[in-house]
Amino acid sequence: MAIDTRPEPARLRIAITRALPEAVLARIRSRHEVWVNPEDRVLTPDELQAAAARADVLIVTAFDRFDASAIARLPRELRIIATYSVGHEHIDIAAAGSRGIAVLYTPDVLSDSVAEMAILLMLGAARRAHEGAALIYDRRWTGWTPTQLIGRQVTGSRIGILGMGRIGRAIARGARGLAMEVHYHNRTRLAPSLEAGAGYHADIDDLMRVSDFLVLAAPSSAATRRVLDAARIARLPPGAIVVNIARGDLVDDDALIAALRSGQVGAAGLDVFNNEPRLDPRYLELPNVFLQPHQGSSTIEARRAMGEILLAGIDAVQSGRAAPNRLA
Repeated sequence: MAIDTRPEPARLRIAITRALPEAVLARIRSRHEVWVNPEDRVLTPDELQAAAARADVLIVTAFDRFDASAIARLPRELRIIATYSVGHEHIDIAAAGSRGIAVLYTPDVLSDSVAEMAILLMLGAARRAHEGAALIYDRRWTGWTPTQLIGRQVTGSRIGILGMGRIGRAIARGARGLAMEVHYHNRTRLAPSLEAGAGYHADIDDLMRVSDFLVLAAPSSAATRRVLDAARIARLPPGAIVVNIARGDLVDDDALIAALRSGQVGAAGLDVFNNEPRLDPRYLELPNVFLQPHQGSSTIEARRAMGEILLAGIDAVQSGRAAPNRLA
């Protein structure tokens, strides 16, 4: 076996905008000089600029916004923006590229953990887990009855997946384990080997009509913002269940809340929201909503892998090699 004799890249100054899991931070600190935001909050735009001023590399999260004007203000010494996320709509990739700033992200490594969250949300919403937990924890449960919390059976139902990228395909694999009939919409149809028997719908409205369970797994973009609006919700089968593990802005909150109240949507499982963490308070008043606080990638395996793929990308950029997770 050939021995890699390349010298280890020099230590860089890395600024990290939010504290990462300790195992991840320890790995980054073993290789580089690290500054971490000491406060557990999102930095203001001016604070982001101040963090960048002390760094060669900025490790950010999906809640740190870098539009063209913010990127234009970044110091010339900054070489890399590495986002600790698979989503990258918060960074103007073209603006970064024009400044010669490499942008890295974390594809592949969190697909399974996010897919697990989608299945949890789907089951939790269908089986009225929020209401059941409330009965127990509020000490209101008086014992089993034949009519208690009757929900929807997931097994054998039809699932529609909006966005059949890596995460969407991982969700499809989990759904097949529940004998679900898989349907999907994507910008382009998948190759048969990736489709794995799933039914393709070129029209999003056609996907709505067959989705007993609708899972939103598409990236946020101009084309997908408010993609689930009142007109599309009306096309779902009555009582359909909606799951969102993508981004909150794929959903028109007014339309979904009205449908949850009317019963057109039987239940929803939501891990992401518009205006996080200030989600629409009306969701908290609905018994048929199963909520999680943006926990999709919250497994130690995924979070460690996210750190490793960013470190590998940083090493590649520093050494002049191609980085598979580079966007600009």
